[in-house]
Amino acid sequence: MSEPEISLDIDRLQRQGFPEVVYGKGKTIEQITFAMRRLYETHGHALATGIDDGAFFHIQTAIPNADHDSRSGICWIGKMSPTSDQHTVAVICAGTADLPTAEQAALTLEYLGYTVSRLRDVGVAGIHRLITRLDEVDKSQVIIVVAGMEGALASVIGGLARQPIIAVPTSVGYGTGLGGLAALMSMLNSCAAGMTVVNIDNGFGAAVAAHRILSCLKNLKGT
Repeated sequence: MSEPEISLDIDRLQRQGFPEVVYGKGKTIEQITFAMRRLYETHGHALATGIDDGAFFHIQTAIPNADHDSRSGICWIGKMSPTSDQHTVAVICAGTADLPTAEQAALTLEYLGYTVSRLRDVGVAGIHRLITRLDEVDKSQVIIVVAGMEGALASVIGGLARQPIIAVPTSVGYGTGLGGLAALMSMLNSCAAGMTVVNIDNGFGAAVAAHRILSCLKNLKGT
C-alpha cells in the first residue's frame, strides 16, 4: 500500500516547543495512522484530536500501544517528558456537559507533561461548589475555564484569581446560546481584564496556550 499524501511538520517540536498534533476529523484512517506512527517514530510520542471510537479501533489495530479517551476524542501514543511539579494547570469546568472540551484540554496538558488539577461542576448555578475549592485554584500556575450557556464562570474566576486565565466557550446551551456564540461573546466582553479567550470547544488550543505561558516561565526561572 502506498503512503497517504500527507506532509508532516517534523521540526515543530524543536521550533515551537510542542510537536505537530494530528487533527483527525476529515482525514482517512490511513492518513491518521500514517501521521501518528511517523510522529511517534520521530519523537517517541504522538497526539491526535477528533478521534471517535470507530477510528480508534482501526488505529489501535495498526498501533497497539495507542490510547484513547472516548469523551474528549483525544488519542495518544506515549507522552512528553514530565515538567517540574511546580507547573500545575487548573482545568475548571462549569458543568458535566462541558466535560468533553475540558478533558480535551486536560489530557493534552498531561500529554505535554504537566500536572493537571481538575475542578468539575462548579458553575455559577451552584457557585458555592467553587468557593470551597479556591485553595486548589490558588496552587496552579495557569487556569483554564471551560463553560457553555452564558460563559459566566470565566468572569467569576477572572475576578478571584491572579494567574493567567484561558477561557474556553463550549457549544453547550439552549437556542439563544447559538452553539457557543453567546458564551464566546460573554467571555470576550468580560470586565475581568487580561483574560485570554480561545475558540468554541477548543480545549486543545487552550492547553497549548497554557504550555506556551509555562514554557516562558520555565525559561525565565531556569527550571
